[in-house]
Amino acid sequence: MSTGNRTAARPEPGARERGTAPPVFGPGPSRHGARLAVPLWTGGILLLLASVAVAVTIGPARISVPDVRSVVAAHLGFGDSGLSPIRDGIIWNLRMPRTLLAAVCGAGLAVCGTVMQSLLRNPLADPFVLGVSSGASTGAVVVVVLGVGGGAVSLSAGAFVGALLSFALVLLLSHTLGGSTDRVVLSGVAAMQLFSALTSFVVMTSADAEQTRGVLFWLLGSLSGVGWSEVVLCSAVLAVCLVICLAHARTLDAFAFGQDAAAALGVNVARTRIVLLCATALLTAALVSAAGAIGFVGLVLPHAARALTGSGHRRLLPVTALAGAVFLVWVDTLARTVLDPQEIPVGVVTAMIGVPAFVLVLYRTRSTS
Repeated sequence: MSTGNRTAARPEPGARERGTAPPVFGPGPSRHGARLAVPLWTGGILLLLASVAVAVTIGPARISVPDVRSVVAAHLGFGDSGLSPIRDGIIWNLRMPRTLLAAVCGAGLAVCGTVMQSLLRNPLADPFVLGVSSGASTGAVVVVVLGVGGGAVSLSAGAFVGALLSFALVLLLSHTLGGSTDRVVLSGVAAMQLFSALTSFVVMTSADAEQTRGVLFWLLGSLSGVGWSEVVLCSAVLAVCLVICLAHARTLDAFAFGQDAAAALGVNVARTRIVLLCATALLTAALVSAAGAIGFVGLVLPHAARALTGSGHRRLLPVTALAGAVFLVWVDTLARTVLDPQEIPVGVVTAMIGVPAFVLVLYRTRSTS
């Protein structure tokens, strides 16, 4: 194993000409990435905790950070908050689950983007480009609008089935077309268009005006009305998938040099790709079922994190997750307050921020390549 690691870290001369050198998905690996890993993790955790505490205080009701701390302590069994039931409910039942779910969704989408970009060696790969989010949206809309399952099938289950169907279609198309990474991306674009069209067809033909407005708002990304059940479900799925991805961190490093190089290092390419893509499909389905389709988080955040830590996935994945969590906490806070009492879909805000950021990343990539 140690020999394989040295091979992956220092490709032999001429590897770039044979197409096995790692692509540059963003600014080059930081020479100090390993040394900065622990400070970045520690700072990221502290920044996330502070962001959640401050974000909960922002809104029409006057709430302070000490109020948030006392309410959380009270609900964890450490004394009484001393606040009125209304203020306690605003913090614990309304703002806290929404803010925590924003953090979970941001972390999960960023991790999915990181894994997909590494597996497919494509800087544009993320759950939306590969059609997984579109499939999850279609499954959720079929359950909500058409009532498939007669109430026995939940929105989360419908989103998961839709994500798996889209994922299976992508694998089938890419395998039929040759199985190369560019064929996977092209198959994902085709699946995305197909399931987006199916979603629009179901909404336009079967939903009433009120359902149409609600579904379209949800499809653009919405964290309004979420509760603790969504937070628990998405957090559990994120934890499982993050453990799986971290367990395959060295394998993802090997994939940076191409499938042939990874296979030469003893990686079971087909099995690893299936396991990791299934994990990201499961995580995407859970997040879409809770918050709708939120784009650009999985596309942009991995590039920003890679600029800080380098391309080693044992360092990159935790930093990307923390960056995505902090990012979406503040995006959601902006979305729900900037036009108060009207709320902007979270996906609209992430697109407005993500497009210029991604252009900047591409410009820096060209400048450093």
